[in-house]
Amino acid sequence: MLAVVFFHCDLLIAPGGYVGVDIFFVISGYVIALTLMRDLEAGQFSIRRFYEKRVRRILPALLSTLTICWIAAWILLLPNDFFDFSRSMLSSALSVSNFYFWRTSGYFETSALLRPLLHTWSLSVEEQFYLIVPASLWICYRYFNARFVLLFGSAALLSLGLSIYATDTAPTANFFLLPTRAWELLTGVILAVCQFPAARPAIRQVLALVGAVLITGSIIGYTKYTPFPGLSALAPCLGTAFIIFAGTRGTSIVNRALSWSPLVFIGLVSYSFYLIHWPLLVFLRYTTLRAITTPEAILVVASSFVLATLSWKFIEQPFRRPQGYIRRHALGTWAATTTLMMSIAAAGIVTHGAPQRFPDIVHKAAANDENLWKNGTCFLIDNLDPHQWDQKNCVRTSGGPEKILLWGDSFAAHYTPGLMALSATIPASIIQYTAAGCPPVLSYYSYARPKCTKFNENALSIIRKNGIKKVILASRWSDLQSRGLDSIQSTIEALRSMGVEVWVIGQSPEFAANVQIIDYKNRHSNAPSESWPLAFDPEINSRLRQAAHGSHFIDPLAYLCDGLQCPYRNGDTLYYADYGHFSKEGSIRAVKAYFPVAAAQLSASNEDRKNGSKSAGALSKY
Repeated sequence: MLAVVFFHCDLLIAPGGYVGVDIFFVISGYVIALTLMRDLEAGQFSIRRFYEKRVRRILPALLSTLTICWIAAWILLLPNDFFDFSRSMLSSALSVSNFYFWRTSGYFETSALLRPLLHTWSLSVEEQFYLIVPASLWICYRYFNARFVLLFGSAALLSLGLSIYATDTAPTANFFLLPTRAWELLTGVILAVCQFPAARPAIRQVLALVGAVLITGSIIGYTKYTPFPGLSALAPCLGTAFIIFAGTRGTSIVNRALSWSPLVFIGLVSYSFYLIHWPLLVFLRYTTLRAITTPEAILVVASSFVLATLSWKFIEQPFRRPQGYIRRHALGTWAATTTLMMSIAAAGIVTHGAPQRFPDIVHKAAANDENLWKNGTCFLIDNLDPHQWDQKNCVRTSGGPEKILLWGDSFAAHYTPGLMALSATIPASIIQYTAAGCPPVLSYYSYARPKCTKFNENALSIIRKNGIKKVILASRWSDLQSRGLDSIQSTIEALRSMGVEVWVIGQSPEFAANVQIIDYKNRHSNAPSESWPLAFDPEINSRLRQAAHGSHFIDPLAYLCDGLQCPYRNGDTLYYADYGHFSKEGSIRAVKAYFPVAAAQLSASNEDRKNGSKSAGALSKY
């Protein structure tokens, strides 16, 4: 689990460390199936005993973690976040948290960084798998003459095929749900139950080394942008299988290295290590409201290891070999404690986050509560089919015959409330063409949102069909950094070849957390302020300006921030609806300050009023 922990801590040595979960799935499937097979062959197979062992293995450390997290959440989390935490706690206690996070968040999204129980999704997948496998093993052994390869091999291939298909069509479900993850656990099961011939020593060495290369290459070479799981998960899973196979009937250099006592001990405490590290990271982020530094990340790793060791010694070990009542009534104890956890979580849900903990908190509505972005029509979310876009309903200003296309993702859509509010002063018809997670870059392809490609290609058709000569590109450009900001240039060149004048609006402010959290904590600090540090390097706009040559570039930070500090409110008015999207008031402020055409017209109008005369042609400045 070290790779997972390093990845979560943003330590650059493991950009693909999330594959540690897949490695764990293979190992788990192997160990559990091997134990069940021994019981079957010895005539001692018992479903009840299996689940009693699972309860004693999994439940104590999990419930301890949930309890500690609940205490910390009660103290630290504001009502909306505590409400979300309570729902995730309930789903974790029921071993369905993977479904909850599938429906409410992506694993790599910014919002996920402040969800203390996000990591329990993998435990839920594992427990759901073990509701099926023990009985399936027994049936196959008893009635199908132990034809394990046929049964489990077919199931693994179907699951892998579904995962490959879902990589494009349902990426979030692909990541979180059992049907597309089952093949990883089944890989370990097949290794345990099938009688493969022993390999010669030289072959064992080669297999183990190839396995180590596949795993290491995945951890070092993958990033959060790698399509996953699908075909990409084959490398770490097959690598793990090769190493296990090489060590089953002999040994290898890799297996001997993994037998080194410090690594063995890390393996012993890995379950508690995994449970503890993520909540520590989340609560640290929630307390500091900024990105975690490398020294802090190292401290979290060290603290997690110490706490995991204590958990293993004083919680895991005693319950694995219990005496007295707990030994005789393991399943009853599980039912009672789970019910208690569910009741505590339900209380947080029913009370909508227990707001009485913070009696002076002020709730403020988000910018798109009134659907000012026109979700599903002008801002496409779930189904990014460009045919859903309705041009007639997406003309957000109608101040003149000239048509201007606003093209981008949610960080383009968040200008529309301001455009609508200032529509009477804007001498052009601005058309909104936006979709969630789709930067306006023709070469952009996302395995998480594969339909972005068609969405962006359709923009060119819209421009040709309507004779549009001015286009404004806006996006969350920070998402494009790892792929290279230079990719925007081909889009600008394509537009200019069509005779289109292009503006690029750079990255607007983002913060480490929702501004409502920042606002509450800031107001209760020793030095309250209306500004907060940016959560990214502002040099991104300098790099984007260079990449976007041939266009008119606008840097929002120059208008909205003072160095690294950016005002997020004015009195009781918040400029942002979350960590970075403008509220309605923030959108008006931004449009007035720098939005093409609108800002120029407003500036000209102000100058006219000063001079007592009228002037026109503000649009020609651009």
